[in-house]
Amino acid sequence: MDASIFIAGRLRFKGKIAMMCIAVSFLVMIIAVSVSSGYRHEIRSALSSLSGDVMIARPDQNIFNEEAPIEASPAYLPFLHDVHGVRTIAPAVYRSGIVRHDGNMYGVVLKGLPDGVVRADSVELGVSIPSRLAEMTGLKEGDRMLTYFIGAKTKVRQFTVASVYETLAATDDKHLVYASNADLQRLNGWTEDQVSAIEIVLDRDSASEDDVRRAAEEAGMLIYAFSAEDEESVAAVSAVSRYPQLFSWLDLIDFNVFFILLLMTIVAGFNMISGLLIMLFEHISTIGLLKSLGMTDRSIARVFLSASALLVAKGMLMGNALALLFCLVQDKTHLLKLDPVNYYVSFVPVHVDLGYVLAADVASFCAIMLLLLIPCLFISKVDPADTVRMK
Repeated sequence: MDASIFIAGRLRFKGKIAMMCIAVSFLVMIIAVSVSSGYRHEIRSALSSLSGDVMIARPDQNIFNEEAPIEASPAYLPFLHDVHGVRTIAPAVYRSGIVRHDGNMYGVVLKGLPDGVVRADSVELGVSIPSRLAEMTGLKEGDRMLTYFIGAKTKVRQFTVASVYETLAATDDKHLVYASNADLQRLNGWTEDQVSAIEIVLDRDSASEDDVRRAAEEAGMLIYAFSAEDEESVAAVSAVSRYPQLFSWLDLIDFNVFFILLLMTIVAGFNMISGLLIMLFEHISTIGLLKSLGMTDRSIARVFLSASALLVAKGMLMGNALALLFCLVQDKTHLLKLDPVNYYVSFVPVHVDLGYVLAADVASFCAIMLLLLIPCLFISKVDPADTVRMK
C-alpha cells in the first residue's frame, strides 16, 4: 500500500460542515442538469407530436391552404427511410377552425392523423382535444364540439370529443385538436392521396438539434433527387427552424445550468479549501514529523489530498443520492407545478441522463481537487525544527 494513502487513512478530518456543503452543491448541480435535460426531452417530444421533427410541405409552408395539397405517396417517399435516425413517416392534414361553445369562440388547429390514432372507435367525427381547451370550454369526453371552417365558403362540422390529452407545450395561441385524416380530407374535398404535409419523426437517440437539421438537409436532397416531374414542389423544414424561439429558450436554460455548475463547483471548492487549511493547521506537528522522517512536500501533500478526496467523494455520493431521489419523486408525482403559459410545460420536468450526471460529477470533482492544490502550498512553509516541538 502507498504510504501516503496509508497515513491519510489514519488522519481524522473534522470536516462535516465542508462535506455537507459539498453534498448540497452536488445536489443542486445534479438537479439543475436533470431539469435542463427534462425540459429539452419534454419539449422535443411535444414538438415531435405536434408537427414532427422534419415537415415536408409546400415551399411557402402554408399547410392550411385547402387549395394546395401535396401527394401522400410521392415518388421520393420510399427513399426518406434512408434518412439517418428515422422512426416514423406519416402524412398529416391540417385545417384551422373556430370552435363555438356556450356562446364563446375559440381558435383551433385540427391535425389529421392516420385512421385509428384517435380512439374514436365507433364515434363519428371523433377528435382528441388538449386539456387547456377542455378547461376553457368545459368540454369533456362524449360532448359535441361545433366547429366552423372559414374558406372559399364556410363549412360547419359537429365533432365528438373522443378523448382529452394533457397539454405539454404551448407553441402558439391556437389549440391543437387531433382528428382523423379521412375526416379532414372529406372536409377539404380531397382524395385519399392528398394531404397538407408529410412528417418525419426521429428516434430519441437522434433528436438533437444538429441531428434534426441534418435530417432536414438529407430529406431535402432526397426529394430533389427522386421527385417525379409532375409532382408538386415541396421543401423539408426542421422543427428547429419552425420553432426558433423554443430552441433559443432551451439554449438559455443550458447556459444557466452551466453557470450553476460553475458556481456550485467554486462554492464547494472554496469550502474544501477552508476545510483543508483547518486540517493542515490541526496537523502541523504531523507535517513537521513527516518532514523530519524524510518525506517530501509532494508526498505529504498527497496525504492530505487523499483525505480530502475521500471527504469530497462522500459528499458527492450523498448529494447524488438526494438528487436522484428528488428526481424520482418529481418524475412520478409531478409535485412541483409550473405555469405552461410562461414555461411551456405544466410541471417541472426531470430526465436523468446518466452520461450528463457522470460528466458533471467527474468535472466538478477534478475542479475541486485542483483548487485544493492551493492550500497544499502551505506545506512547503512548515519548518520541522519548529513544529515538532509544538506537540
